[in-house]
Amino acid sequence: MTAPNRSALGLPWIALIGLALLAVPRVVLHDLDITREGTFVNSLLVFGPPLVWIAVAVLVRVPKPFLTLVVVGAVYGVFLALGHQLLWNASWDGNPPTLGGNLADLPPAAHAVVIRGFSVVSSLVTGTIVGAVSGLVAWGVSRLVRSPSRAS
Repeated sequence: MTAPNRSALGLPWIALIGLALLAVPRVVLHDLDITREGTFVNSLLVFGPPLVWIAVAVLVRVPKPFLTLVVVGAVYGVFLALGHQLLWNASWDGNPPTLGGNLADLPPAAHAVVIRGFSVVSSLVTGTIVGAVSGLVAWGVSRLVRSPSRAS
């Protein structure tokens, strides 16, 4: 049985959501073109949240760090998708991408549905992959930290 207010993932849902929210500032700042790739601030916003996720999973000793952080990543993917959709016009400065080739003649609404739809799927996949990689690292660190074969 889990402790009160804890999900089967080892943390309360509010903590899982809170961890995912740590990555949202980068989405907003990137989509509004406030941060640039390759800067220290951008790197901090990219790598900081997953490092915090890993640290929390290891320090709290969640029972299944991989699964826990996959869920955090998936929640982050939802926030990523929402952020991109809400900031779509600002991000593209009023000139959103369009389809090309045989699909170029589709109505503008079809362009928007297809491209925004792919953006949502991409965001969900990206968030889940970030969570999976973070979870794999947390799982490995947890195994090393909890290893009974460590010399005393």
